[in-house]
Amino acid sequence: MSTPIRSVLVVGAGAVGAAVAALAARARQASVSVLAGGERAERYRRDGFLLNGSRHDFPVVEPGDRGEPDLVIVAVKTYQLGQAISDMRGHVGPGTLVLSLLNGISSEEILARELGAEKVPLGMILGIDAVREGNSTRFSGTGTIHFGDPHNAPGGWSPRVKRIAELFDAAGISWNVPEDMTRSLWYKFMINVGINQASAVLRAPYGSFQRTGDARELMESAMRETVTLSRALGTGLADEDVARWQDTLARLSPDGKTSMLQDVEAHRQTEVDAFSGTVVSLADTAGMAVPVNRTLLRLIRALERGYGIS
Repeated sequence: MSTPIRSVLVVGAGAVGAAVAALAARARQASVSVLAGGERAERYRRDGFLLNGSRHDFPVVEPGDRGEPDLVIVAVKTYQLGQAISDMRGHVGPGTLVLSLLNGISSEEILARELGAEKVPLGMILGIDAVREGNSTRFSGTGTIHFGDPHNAPGGWSPRVKRIAELFDAAGISWNVPEDMTRSLWYKFMINVGINQASAVLRAPYGSFQRTGDARELMESAMRETVTLSRALGTGLADEDVARWQDTLARLSPDGKTSMLQDVEAHRQTEVDAFSGTVVSLADTAGMAVPVNRTLLRLIRALERGYGIS
């Protein structure tokens, strides 16, 4: 029997991180804390976190502290990962597992290189529609956390995968361990490349994409380019994955907003480099044309420059 996870540290207490922290705290076997420093740490201690109107207070640990939690859940933006790794180094010991819920397809490779591959399974969260305003986060669905080694044979999961699954069971968190986790990671990547970017340039909530029309076609065009790229790279996506996404999309709140739309509306830096930027870079290497993603990359970078991000 695997050793239970007794302590969890959340790095990145934004909309997704705060929601996951609250979910993980339902497992009575594990203590949950958040990592923050400076003014942010003071604010978290003072104001706590409002999740669907209910206040949650988590112990706050700072980058300069030392500790060795059993599990670190990383939920920062992709462009914040370097700083997050620096902040969390003192909290990653020999027995610590690190689960990334970042968007994109590169965070696990970076974390493994910096902290040790044995600590870092693949991971993602799909179907959560959390929206953050100040210290308040609203969501109608908590989604499902998908995680595992690149390949997970039924009945043959590694100890680290079993330990995380046992924690999520204890917390009542919806989870899934796919046989082909690399393919699942690319599936989430395809979704983000489509709806995150289309919603940002159109300033449109999920409802605009639940209906047929130009918004949905823009989203699906970007996704189809990602499928073509995946096929060339052998990462497992197929044409039917574009239609498969509609089942999840239909369950999201029509008024809900993607993280990239929230960033654009708040004039924050977006994750465009992790989405179309990655698609364009990989396509250029493979000698493929991806005109939709190349256009989305230019449009979103232009939006960022318009509000002062170069």
